[in-house]
Amino acid sequence: MKFNTIVYRYIFKELIPPFLMNLVFFMFVFLMREILEITHVIVNYQVSVVVFFLMLAYSMPYFLAYIIPMSVMMSVLLAFLRLSSDNEIVALKAGGVSLYQLLPPVIAFSVLCALLAAGMSIYGLPWGEQAYKETALQVVQSNFNLGLKERQFNDSFDGVMFYVNKIDLKNNALTDIYVEDQRNEALASTIVAPKGIISPGEDKYSFILTLYKGSINQVEMKTHSVYITKFDTYELRLDLKDAVRNIGQREKRENEMRMDELTGYLKTGDPHTKKYLAVRMELQKKFSIPFACIALAVLAVPLGVASSATRKTAGLGIGLFAFLFYYLLLSAGLVLGEAGGISPGLAMWMPNVIMGGLGLYLLVRTAEDRPLELLDRLNRLVRNFLRRGETKQMV
Repeated sequence: MKFNTIVYRYIFKELIPPFLMNLVFFMFVFLMREILEITHVIVNYQVSVVVFFLMLAYSMPYFLAYIIPMSVMMSVLLAFLRLSSDNEIVALKAGGVSLYQLLPPVIAFSVLCALLAAGMSIYGLPWGEQAYKETALQVVQSNFNLGLKERQFNDSFDGVMFYVNKIDLKNNALTDIYVEDQRNEALASTIVAPKGIISPGEDKYSFILTLYKGSINQVEMKTHSVYITKFDTYELRLDLKDAVRNIGQREKRENEMRMDELTGYLKTGDPHTKKYLAVRMELQKKFSIPFACIALAVLAVPLGVASSATRKTAGLGIGLFAFLFYYLLLSAGLVLGEAGGISPGLAMWMPNVIMGGLGLYLLVRTAEDRPLELLDRLNRLVRNFLRRGETKQMV
């Protein structure tokens, strides 16, 4: 028992460094898109660095819920690849320790990571989404030109929709502006101007759009009379109050809901709506994705041990392929579940059942020293791919 305790402690410590390394790496990869978008906001709209890091922190729970299972699998795979390549697995077997006896530290580690992922999914994700929304709302209030985007229709202002072809962020200058003013129900107005400037109004929710050398096309709704007016300078007041109110009061999305809100909606919502189905999917997802830490960890053990005869890069390639296969199953479950083809429970737990079942099958065969034909074929494919890559580099 003392010997096993030492082995357990040794394997558990071996799992921590690759887990942290993979966590940081995958976090960086997943956050790249978010970093680029937020950096664009900082550079162009003078948003403070503090707000940048806050928005980045609020985005992390969403990514961590998916990154933690990936990091667990790769850490277990890397640890057992190293143990196998250094013949430590062979030495343990020679000392009477079976592969099954090496599972407790792996299971304990994966359970701890599953609890961390569940915390991110159940508590961190709703908090992050809500805090991100509130921060974005504050940014919109303090940066009047933040919502403007080139070559996109903007309907954020009350009763006014406009389109801008080009925006000079330094001077707040607009080029090729199209405005549809629907604030007067009796008179529909369309304004076209080649140039304009947008500036703050009397409060933080209102702005003044000054247009130059354009025309106003007005249609009287009762008489259907059309009037065309040319102008050198025209000022249009834009109001953001309703848009801000709608952002703050709009119905929460599924991933923004807390557990009590999800369960409460399932009790009171209409079961025949898409929203109800999406809430059921989100509730199942909050538990199925964290549980993937355990299923993928079990699969990584035989993959690491059985890949000892090949290069370490080949074993990593197989691990990445297995993880890609898991997320393909997860994506298929999301599509089928949202379409109503299968129940949300089956849709979200199917990838765990398949990957966990495959892991148990490979674990039994590896523990009994039986050949793994499928894994051998994958090893050959990865080795051939690596050889072709090395040959091209030499040429």
